[in-house]
Amino acid sequence: MKEQLEENFDIGRDVRREQRIRAMRRRKEQQDMVRRWLKIVIPAAGIFIVAIIFIAKAVGKPASPEGEKQQRTEMDGTETGTLGMANIGNGETGGTGIDSMAAGSGEAGGTGIDSTAAGNGEVGGAEIDTPGVGNADKGSMDADGTTTGNAGETEGGNEAFRETGSTRRLGGNIVSNYAILIDLDKGSIVAEKNGKVRMNPASMTKVLTLLVAVEHIDNLEQPVTITQEMTDYSFANGCSSAGFERDETVTVQDLLYGTILPSGAEAAVGLAVHVAGSQEAFVDMMNEKLEELGLSESAHFTNCVGVYDNDHYCTPYDMAVIMGAALENDLCRQVLSAKTYTTSETEEHPEGMILSNWFLRRIEDKDVGDNVKSGKTGYVKESGSCAASYGESKDGKRYICVTADAQNQWRCIDDHAEIYRQVM
Repeated sequence: MKEQLEENFDIGRDVRREQRIRAMRRRKEQQDMVRRWLKIVIPAAGIFIVAIIFIAKAVGKPASPEGEKQQRTEMDGTETGTLGMANIGNGETGGTGIDSMAAGSGEAGGTGIDSTAAGNGEVGGAEIDTPGVGNADKGSMDADGTTTGNAGETEGGNEAFRETGSTRRLGGNIVSNYAILIDLDKGSIVAEKNGKVRMNPASMTKVLTLLVAVEHIDNLEQPVTITQEMTDYSFANGCSSAGFERDETVTVQDLLYGTILPSGAEAAVGLAVHVAGSQEAFVDMMNEKLEELGLSESAHFTNCVGVYDNDHYCTPYDMAVIMGAALENDLCRQVLSAKTYTTSETEEHPEGMILSNWFLRRIEDKDVGDNVKSGKTGYVKESGSCAASYGESKDGKRYICVTADAQNQWRCIDDHAEIYRQVM
């Protein structure tokens, strides 16, 4: 009788789980349908409004020569005209978005980020000093991805990294539609391509997840049980997984490495729930951190994983600032620089699991691979492949590179290697 009751309980639990998953999928399908509808309606509405404006101007055309002269002036945008092109100012149109990857190596390398040991993920070396991180003031963005009015530009001493007279525009063999290279020592933008245009950061989001979690954790060995909520979120949204199983008890440290190296969604949600009680509360903390870094005008996150959402966005510049802030934290730097990590032994995994940073292990085959010390990748189909990485030249100069919207992971790696090659 007891065995029958237990069997019935298990069956009921599985049925409820399937019902929750189906409900989550239905919600996601509804969200996708709304997004597709908006992509059609918003551009059409814009065209309709522009047509109405021109018709109204044609109907109200002034009869006097003075009036004709004034109207021509307004349409040319050379003196007044709110529609004049002279007043639009630095408008840029973004591409599509993001992918997945991380950069880093487990090798010692001069100043800044130092080393990471395969197997335990430990890293030593000097602390990274990121000049002026925070208070980046960004421009507005239209629904079609076009920024207007000094898009993403910062003013005065508030920006973390500044453009200079020598800042270059990336192009040519850099395929990613978004890219930025930061000189950490000078606090300057070396080169960029749509560097201050909004995009979806995909799993690069987890760099901020890591940073916020580490700032609120005081015991790396504290046990955390993987719940159905954590695994269901990963499954329902088609996310990558670290491999932790439901009801498995792991350590907080396991979750940190599981979030970054294999980009595990269940690990990221596990950190969020452990730190804040729920993912929603943790996301509030993430957005508070964005405000602290001066990025709240151009960046906003809706989840801790990087699942695509219209309201989940930042710019390559923003991600560089986030990456710089994470590298200043010893534990974050250690995690972001680990090529491999072995999780603690559990009943489900008696020998632990070996987690690996795919990007770091692939970019080391490039001629600049030894110089790339840390990183995190991302991918969503709406945005393509992306990565945020940290590199050091042989003479100790320190750089952060962020790219997004490559066709695949290999192209993303090639773009990072090519960008670093230009300064190393």
